Amino acid sequence: VQLQASGGGVVQAGGSLRLSCAASGGFFNNYGMGWFRQAPEKEREFVCAISRSGSYRYCTEFVTGRFTISRDSAKNTVYLQMNSLKPEDTAVYYCAAARTDGDAVRAREGLYEYWGQGTLVTVSS
Repeated sequence: VQLQASGGGVVQAGGSLRLSCAASGGFFNNYGMGWFRQAPEKEREFVCAISRSGSYRYCTEFVTGRFTISRDSAKNTVYLQMNSLKPEDTAVYYCAAARTDGDAVRAREGLYEYWGQGTLVTVSS
């Protein structure tokens, strides 16, 4: 499975961005999808995940109420809508895919088999 993330950029605090991650080379509905991020000099951390069917979603408490994850099976794409952005959201954002037998969300980085190249989000104050 190949993942191509896009949509990053520079935005002012309080602004919005929508990240996209296009998947190819596999059956999209076999995979739970997730977004992770890595800020400068910090370890990569979990942001949001969505189950294979899209019925279940989970986001870390730091972005709950501001970020929303969604997926479009017709387009083999997962999205991360980011609103009310803060300077501390500045990071490289990665999408990832985890092959799952059930319809569950995955928050652990080690459970994800495939990773995109990352897209940089910079939030200015």
